[in-house]
Amino acid sequence: MFSSTKKLIAALAVSTLFTSVAMAGELVINTDTSDPAPKAAFETLIKGFEKENPDIKVTWNLFDHEGYKTSIRNFLTADAPDLANWYAGNRMLPYVNAGLFEPVDDVWEENGLKESLSSALGSMTIDGKIWGVPYTYYQWGVYYRKDIFEEQGIDVPTDWEAFKTAGAKLKEAGIVPITIGTKYLWTAGGVFDYLNLRTNGYDFHMALGKGEVPWTDERVRETFAKWKELLDAGFFIDNHAAYSWQEALAPMVQGEAAMYVMGNFAVAPLREAGLTDEQLGFFQFPTINPDVPMAEDAPTDTIHIPANAKNKEDAKKFLAYLARADVQTEINRTLGQLPINRESQVGDDKFLQAGYEMLSNTEGGIAQFFDRDYPAEMAKAGMEGFQEFMVKPDRLDAILERLEKVRQRVYNN
Repeated sequence: MFSSTKKLIAALAVSTLFTSVAMAGELVINTDTSDPAPKAAFETLIKGFEKENPDIKVTWNLFDHEGYKTSIRNFLTADAPDLANWYAGNRMLPYVNAGLFEPVDDVWEENGLKESLSSALGSMTIDGKIWGVPYTYYQWGVYYRKDIFEEQGIDVPTDWEAFKTAGAKLKEAGIVPITIGTKYLWTAGGVFDYLNLRTNGYDFHMALGKGEVPWTDERVRETFAKWKELLDAGFFIDNHAAYSWQEALAPMVQGEAAMYVMGNFAVAPLREAGLTDEQLGFFQFPTINPDVPMAEDAPTDTIHIPANAKNKEDAKKFLAYLARADVQTEINRTLGQLPINRESQVGDDKFLQAGYEMLSNTEGGIAQFFDRDYPAEMAKAGMEGFQEFMVKPDRLDAILERLEKVRQRVYNN
């Protein structure tokens, strides 16, 4: 009897030990990376991590984009995974404020990430703490017809006056300086972002996104004043509100327009439409206020540890793995985007090279993009206002007063 009891106790102890080890070695990840390239990148990422950590089994729950948006708050609250992907900057702010993300300053400190991931540190920091690890982004800036600039004797502009002078020379030659399609609104958000970042800087831009600054503030008006300089000079194509961003590529392909303020995803369709890399170039949006450090739009994808995660120890191992230069090189080769680790390697594509060089040396901060940095209702109202302003700039006062009413409603709820 005594011997049987000892055997039972021993068996239970082994069983309990086995169960606890098994639980400790399971890492649950939720992502919305369901498109082909992100899915393939995550498959490789997880296999690589498991190979280096054979005692950890990764369980990967893959959601579609829309399903993830509606599910994330629920699963972070009720049945949290150990890791979840999301986005940097103000997009992660609601989950930080709700106490649903875990700060990971220790991961950054122990792995030297403040140096290797320095360009994204500002967008990962809220209230002095770091809330996740970024693994990919892509640049925005000015894509332009390099051959047209050369034919017209125009140098790449680096400041506001040179930018306006370049536009004036293009106009004289019968070429529209900037193409844009604002039918779906967000392209105008990119123009606003750059004008505001260059006029008022990253901190002000983020404060506006957090609802801390009235839209009727004089500094906001200064941004619109710069925009109006371009509108008054006829910088943008006619009837842009009727065009999608893809349809607005045509004037650039045909040589009727010379520039597009756009993200790097525009390169592939421009190439497919027949433009060669000798014809197509890229430059950083010019300085407006020389006292304002250059900040950039670079939508950044991130991974976070939920505050309610069960296996935070292995989750931190995964974040450290994700942050490595070699890992980010491999992920982004599949994604066709840019690694954030400044020691990573980028392929031979000249636009990826240009974006990597620009973003890796950005000191003014990384903004996400207007419709990521602002709450959905504010973003929608803002972009509607931008499109209206581009068509009817004399309505600015009414537009700003309307946006201010939306701000007061959205941020006070």
